[in-house]
Amino acid sequence: SDLVEALGAVLALVERWETHLRATYAFDPEGAYAVARASETRWRERRPLSALDGVPVTVKENIASKGVPVPLGTLATTPIEALEDAPPIARLREAGAVIFSKTTMPDYGMLSSSLSSFHPLTRNPWDLTKTPGGSSSGAGAAAAAGYGPLHIGTDIGGSVRLPASWCGIFTL
Repeated sequence: SDLVEALGAVLALVERWETHLRATYAFDPEGAYAVARASETRWRERRPLSALDGVPVTVKENIASKGVPVPLGTLATTPIEALEDAPPIARLREAGAVIFSKTTMPDYGMLSSSLSSFHPLTRNPWDLTKTPGGSSSGAGAAAAAGYGPLHIGTDIGGSVRLPASWCGIFTL
């Protein structure tokens, strides 16, 4: 029950801080626990899918997950449920990663702040009066707050690099 306990510790931290940080979107603890239990069984039977099997992960909301609306951080779109997983989500699922939430972003990912017309304002965990940066705002805040070890964002003009530097974390 180590993987389930690890997920529980991450989710307890999310529950404690999320009302202040507002980093998550489409939070799914029940689904995450089901994936963690299946992963735990694979590890016990010595047949893990990969080194990521059972690892808690968040993914930026603009990366499509089957069945989850993709609002692109803005009220200017009509969020429709994704019909299939984008490649990063598909690879994470194949590896057995436990995707427990999507993370917030500003409108269309076009701001260096966390300002979004769709999501609540995401805050920097080091100083709640400040932004975590953007556009991978929720990913940066989640990583700095310890919402698990891995957070997937996107970057064209600094969208993971700005939150990393503003939140005191690193990114690849």
